[in-house]
Amino acid sequence: MSEIVVWGRASSSSVQAVMWGAAELGLTVDRRDVGGRFGGLDAPAFRAMTPHGLIPVLRDGDVTMFESAAILRHLARTRSGLLPRDPKAAAAVDMWAEWGKGTLARGFILDVFWAGYRTPAEDRDMAAVTAAVRRFEAGLELIAPQIVRTGWVAGAGPTLADIWPGHVLYRYFTMEIERRPPDGIEDWYRRLTERPAYRAHVMIDYSELAARTVA
Repeated sequence: MSEIVVWGRASSSSVQAVMWGAAELGLTVDRRDVGGRFGGLDAPAFRAMTPHGLIPVLRDGDVTMFESAAILRHLARTRSGLLPRDPKAAAAVDMWAEWGKGTLARGFILDVFWAGYRTPAEDRDMAAVTAAVRRFEAGLELIAPQIVRTGWVAGAGPTLADIWPGHVLYRYFTMEIERRPPDGIEDWYRRLTERPAYRAHVMIDYSELAARTVA
């Protein structure tokens, strides 16, 4: 059995980010279905690992932790890849990764995916969803020049800074929304889709989440 265990359903965007990052690091992970149609969020054993009752949760040897960004930083710091060893380069990656999760990806998941897909059709405010898509694209414009120059968000190869905006691009490009991606973003997405780790852990059918308003 793998010493690395992740609890969380495959269709969770946060779980996808962790699993994609772990796969890019070459790690074998035992993912266990929790949340959504699988339930288990209130099970005592699960709550003992995370008082919030949210996914994902990681067990890496004798380390147990929650919060997807913290999990990814832990994996990247304790293995080689996704986070440079040079402190200056690592600071740039961490800065863009934090922004990518807290601003770009969070805004997309809440204001586009939840509001425009997980909310029942009769309750959707599509004008608000469209405005949120434009905000997301405005955020992409901030990283597009660097992507055009180097192919990636913060360096010459994929890092944690690519995981957070990159993991929501699959939904952005497959949802029934009007898209106006900035120059370079479609090429970046195409490169991501060519990566086995991205295909395995991000390009996952999310139809089970349609009109589902509970975690």
